[in-house]
Amino acid sequence: MAPDGAHVYVSNGSGPNDNPAGTTVTVLNTPSNTVGATITVGNSPGGIAVTPDSTRLYVANRGSRTVSVVDTATNTVTATVGGFSDPTGIAVNAAGTRVYVSDSAYPNGSVRVIDTASNTVTGSVTVGPFPQDVALSPDGARAYATNHGDNTLSVIDTAALTVTATVALSDQPFAVAVNPVTGAAHISHSNDNFLSVVDPATLTVATTITTAGNPIGAAFSPDGATAYVTSFSSNSLAVINTATNTVTENAPIGSGPYGVGVSPDGTLAYVANTRSATLDVLRLATVTPAPAVTAISPASGPTAGGTAVTITGTDLADATAVTFGGTPATGVSCAATSCTATSPAHAAGTVDVQVTTPGGTSATTPADQYTYLVPPADIDVNLTAQPHLGLLVPYLSYTLTAYNTGPGAVTSATLTAKLPPGATATNLSAGCTVAATTVTCAYDAIANGAGVNKTFRVPLSLLTLGQVKVTGLRTVSAPTDPNPANDTASATCTAISIILVTCP
Repeated sequence: MAPDGAHVYVSNGSGPNDNPAGTTVTVLNTPSNTVGATITVGNSPGGIAVTPDSTRLYVANRGSRTVSVVDTATNTVTATVGGFSDPTGIAVNAAGTRVYVSDSAYPNGSVRVIDTASNTVTGSVTVGPFPQDVALSPDGARAYATNHGDNTLSVIDTAALTVTATVALSDQPFAVAVNPVTGAAHISHSNDNFLSVVDPATLTVATTITTAGNPIGAAFSPDGATAYVTSFSSNSLAVINTATNTVTENAPIGSGPYGVGVSPDGTLAYVANTRSATLDVLRLATVTPAPAVTAISPASGPTAGGTAVTITGTDLADATAVTFGGTPATGVSCAATSCTATSPAHAAGTVDVQVTTPGGTSATTPADQYTYLVPPADIDVNLTAQPHLGLLVPYLSYTLTAYNTGPGAVTSATLTAKLPPGATATNLSAGCTVAATTVTCAYDAIANGAGVNKTFRVPLSLLTLGQVKVTGLRTVSAPTDPNPANDTASATCTAISIILVTCP
C-alpha cells in the first residue's frame, strides 16, 4: 500500500496454484479498486516497498537476483540494482534514503543496504542463514531480519550496520512486521500456527499468539491497536487485538492469502491471494478514539449559567453530550477539534467540562476546568439624619442603610460612619460598635433589591453650633462590589442652637 493511499502494489511472483510465472507488479487504483497498470520487473518478484513520499517503488526479484526501482508516476523501471544472492524481504526507511533487503543464503545470509540517491548497494550486514524478511523499528534505529535457517531474529543497529542482538525463536520464522506505536516485532511462523511477539525493550519473546494455519503476512492499523495476519492454509485473515495479544476474528478470504496491507486511514485491508490470483478488499471495523479536551474559553462565568463557551480538543465530532461538573450543557455544536456550548446553572466553584462521543467521555484534566463565579452584588450606601430636640437630652438620630442593587445576593458587609471631632454615638443597633468617632456596623445577608437599616444617635451639647456632618462608607462586602461610586453617603445637619437644628 502506498503511504498516500492512492495505489496498492501487488508483486506477481507466481501464478495460480503456485505456478512460477511472475515477472510483473500490478498497480491497483484506489478508491475505484481497478487495475491501473502492470509493470514488468524481474523474475519472481516478491518483497515490495514504497518510499514514504510514494514516488518510488522497490521490488525484490528473487528469480533474477535484483531489485527493481520503479517511478510510480510513470510506472516504469528506472534502475535495476544487482549483486544479490536471493533478495526476499524489503523495507524503506522513513527518510526514503535507504532500502534494506534481506538476501537469503546459506550458511550466512545478509541484509544489504541500497542508497536511494545512487541506487547502489553501499552496506551489508551478515545475519543468520536464509533470512526471509526485514522490517524497521518506528524510529528507524533498528532493522529486524528473520533467519529461517536457524530460527533466530537478527537485531541490526542501522547507524553502525552491525548485529547488536540475536533473539532465539522457534519453528522457522518467516515474515516480520513491527507495530508502528509500540515497536513490538511480530514474527509469523509459516510452517506452524502461531506468531512470536518480541518486546523491543528486552529483545525477548514476550508472548506467542495462536492463529489459524500457516500465518504469512502481517500489517497493523495506524494506531497499532490491531494486527492483521494472513493464514495461508486456512484462507482467512486473523484480526488480533495487540493490547491482549488475542485473535478476535478470522475473516474468510480468497485461496492462499499471502501479503496484506492496510490503508493509511485504517479503514481498508488489501489481501493478495496467491492460489486464487485475486486481491480481496476488506472494510475494517475501526475504533473511534475517545475525545480529549485541551482548552476552555472563557474559563469562568456566573452561577446562573448562560455563558457561551468554546471547547477545544481532539476527536470531538459527533458529540452526544457536553457536561459542566456533570450537568448537561445546552446549545451544543461540535466539530472535530472544537465545540460550542452554553453553560448550565451550577453552584459556585471549579468543575470539569467533559465531552462524550461514541468513542467515550473525555478524561478530566486541568485544561478542561471551568469556574462558576458568584455574581457581584453592588451595595448602595444611604445615610439619613433626624433631629430630636429638647432641653433635657437633645440628639440627632441617624439611619445607615446598605441597599443591595444586585445582581447577586450580599452574603456579608461592613459599613462605617465617621462622626465629627469630639462626637460619640449611643443607642446603636445590634451589630454596631463605636470606637472614638467611628461607628462600625456589620450586615448579614441582603437579597437583591433589599436594604437593611442600622441606627445610632449622636447627642448634642450646649456648645454644638454650625454644621454637623456624618459620612457613611462601605468598607468591605462579599461578593465583589462592582460599583465604588455609590459606596459613600453623607448627612449634614445645621445647629443654630441646641433647640434649633435642621437636617435636610
